[in-house]
Amino acid sequence: MSPEEAVERLNVVLAHAWMVRTFLKHANEIQENEEMLDVPRTIFDYVRAVEPAYQRKDVADFLRRLKGKLPKLRRVADYFAAEYRNVSDHTNYQMAAMSLSGCVKQIEEILSAIGSVSLPAQMNSENPGTPTS
Repeated sequence: MSPEEAVERLNVVLAHAWMVRTFLKHANEIQENEEMLDVPRTIFDYVRAVEPAYQRKDVADFLRRLKGKLPKLRRVADYFAAEYRNVSDHTNYQMAAMSLSGCVKQIEEILSAIGSVSLPAQMNSENPGTPTS
């Protein structure tokens, strides 16, 4: 898979994460729980952090930002999966937890699939203008 193909696949995964965020943002059950509110806020930050790079078609910046913020997304996904039952064990929460964990897994798998692919020189965000080896 090319980096460009990965970005398109990742953008679809981000759309799924955004739907989890939307559900949680409007869920009355979590409005008084600051830790639980951190879940939709972190998803928002994660998705919006890469949006400008996606719009500019800057593959390297998109992937760099996505990788850089992944630990935070993984942390809230793990937290939500472990704690959602304390808010509600309703099917909506079960599915939201599974969906968010699945999004993190898909992001990791896609990033791993392109991990060994060298970006063209103009896409090398670590050393702009230098070819990758």
